[in-house]
Amino acid sequence: MKVAITSQGPELSSQTDPRFGRAAWVIIVDSVTKEFEAVDNSSNSNAFKGAGIQAGNLIADKGADVLMTGHCGPNAFNTLNAGGVKVVNGITGTVEEALDKFIAEGAEYASDATVDSHNGQNR
Repeated sequence: MKVAITSQGPELSSQTDPRFGRAAWVIIVDSVTKEFEAVDNSSNSNAFKGAGIQAGNLIADKGADVLMTGHCGPNAFNTLNAGGVKVVNGITGTVEEALDKFIAEGAEYASDATVDSHNGQNR
């Protein structure tokens, strides 16, 4: 399974990033082998608007099955959902810690966005 995890840096030891569309990096990891690709998300994170939609398309295009992040807005959530990507919110720690917890314990997949569009308010 391919798992995309928002990150503040390009390594498994990097801290997760609670933002989705504006995360600095997205780490895409094979949950079996732990082989990973670090995707620089700066073109999306610096976008004037639509960062979540663009990042959602990127993750779907990379073939991720699951996105793990802190918070996901409605436009990004809908984009990911349309691309067949399940969303796990509320992750913390390093990328590797979040992945290990997901592998060991599974996760509850989100049924909706966790923040409102463009205002960053938690629901």
